[in-house]
Amino acid sequence: MRSASAELPKATGALPVAAVLARPWVLPAAAAVASSLVFVLVSGHLIDDTYITLSYAKNLAFHGHWGLIEDGTANTATSPLNVLVLALVTFIVRDAVLAAGIVFVASQVLLVLGLRRIGTATGLPGGFAPLALGLLLVNPLLLSSVGLEVALGATAVVWSMVFLHERRPAAAGAVIGLIALIRIDLLLIAFVLFLARREFWAGIWRMTFAALTVMLPWFVFSWLALGSAVPDTLVIKIMQRSWGPFSFTNGPLLYWRNFPVASTLAFLPLVIGGLAGLLWTFHYRRGSERAKRLVPFATLAIAGAAHYLAYCWLNVPPYHWYYAPSIIGATLFLAAGACAVPDRARLGAGILAGAFLLVSVFTYATPELPRRFAPITSNHAASDEYREIGSQLAELTKGRKVESAGEVGALAYACDCDIVDQFSDRGSVDPAIVETKNRSGDLGKALLEANFRFFDHSVPPATPDLMLATTRKTPPPNALAAWTISSPWMGTQQLYLLSAR
Repeated sequence: MRSASAELPKATGALPVAAVLARPWVLPAAAAVASSLVFVLVSGHLIDDTYITLSYAKNLAFHGHWGLIEDGTANTATSPLNVLVLALVTFIVRDAVLAAGIVFVASQVLLVLGLRRIGTATGLPGGFAPLALGLLLVNPLLLSSVGLEVALGATAVVWSMVFLHERRPAAAGAVIGLIALIRIDLLLIAFVLFLARREFWAGIWRMTFAALTVMLPWFVFSWLALGSAVPDTLVIKIMQRSWGPFSFTNGPLLYWRNFPVASTLAFLPLVIGGLAGLLWTFHYRRGSERAKRLVPFATLAIAGAAHYLAYCWLNVPPYHWYYAPSIIGATLFLAAGACAVPDRARLGAGILAGAFLLVSVFTYATPELPRRFAPITSNHAASDEYREIGSQLAELTKGRKVESAGEVGALAYACDCDIVDQFSDRGSVDPAIVETKNRSGDLGKALLEANFRFFDHSVPPATPDLMLATTRKTPPPNALAAWTISSPWMGTQQLYLLSAR
C-alpha cells in the first residue's frame, strides 16, 4: 500500500490547492478578509439610515439610553438586535462605525459557515459557499445597505435553514426568535421555510417555546417601557406610502432610472432566479435528484418572493434595502443551482457567475475609489458632508433643538445635539399613529391599539428653536448658516439653518 505522502507533489513539497481549501479554517478566514476589505471600501459612504442605527448604538453604549438623540426616548430602531449588538461592540471599541465593521465581518463569517453546512448537507460541492458569499458581497444594493440589519438577517435566515434541515427544533426556534428581533418582517421568510419542511409539525412545540423564550423578553420590555412592542417605523413607513408615482411595487424602475447599471446588477438575480425557478420546477416534477438537492434553496427563493409580494401589498415606499431579502434568497438559489447543474453546464454557469462578479466590481470602482456615495442611494448628501455639517451644528445650536430637513442620521451622529423629527422625537409619532388607525380596518385598528397600549399620548411634539431646510436657490438672508450639499439622487442643493420662529 502506498503511503499518503506518496500522493503529495514532491517537486514543490506543497499541498494541492484543493487540500488547502478543504481545511476548515480557510473559508471563514477568506470570508473575514474579503468582508473586511468590503467594509473598508464602503465605510466612507454608509447611508443615512445606517447612521440612525449607529446613533442608537452610540447612545446606548455611552449613555445607557434608547433613542436616536440623547434627549428623549424613541423607538424607531427597526432592528433592536442590530442595535444591541452594535452597542455592545461600540462599548468595547468606543467607535460605532468600527463596531459596524466588526459586526458586518462577523456576520459574513457566520453566513459562510452556515452556507457550507447546508451545502454539505444537500450534497453541493465545496465551491457553493464561497460562490454564494462572493455574489452577495458584490451586489450593488447589498453594498449600499451595509451597517443596516441586512447582513445579520441573512445570516440568521441561513442558520434557520440549517437547523430546520437538520431537524433540530429547539435550535431552529431560537434562531427564529433572533430573526424576529433582527427584523420582524423576516418572520414571513422563516414561516415559509418552516412550512416547507416535511412533517413540519414535528417538534413544533419545542420550536415555538424556544422562539418565544428568545423574542418575548425584548418585545415585552419594548411594549411596557418604550410604549410599543413593534418599532414605530412600521407606522411611519406605512404612513409615507409612496414617492410620487413610485411605491415598493415599481420601485426598481425608479432606481434603474437613476442608477441604470448598478440597479440592473442589483435586481438581476430576481429576474434570472424567476426563470431558473421555472426550470427547477420542471425538473423537480420529473423526479430529478439534482433538483431535489435544491429544495431548501428553492424554498428560500419562494420565501423571498412572498416577502416581495407582502411589501407590494403594504404599499410602502421603495427604500432600497427593503428589496434585500428577496435578492438574497434569489442569489443563494442561483448559486446553489450553478453548483448543482451537470458538469457539461457547470462551465457556462461559472462563466456567468464570474462575469457578474467582475462587472459588479468594475461598476463599483469606476467612478472613484474611495467612493463618496453608495452605488444605490436616495440620500440628499454624502455622509462625509452630513458629518462635517453635524460637527458645525454642535457649535451653532448651543443646546437648542433643531428640526431636521428630512435626513437625520449622520447629522445626529456627528452633532450629539437635539435634531428632531419623527425618528428622534416620540411626540411627533402620535399623529402618525392616529392617521394610520384612521386608514386601517377593524383588525388593523385592534392590532395598533394593542401595540400602542402603553404609548404615552400626552407627550407633545418637540418645539424646535431652529430648523434646517433645503433649496435650489440662494438661502434666505436671515439664514444663520448655509452649506452646499449634493448627491446623485437630488443633485446640488443649499442646506441652511434658520430660526424656527
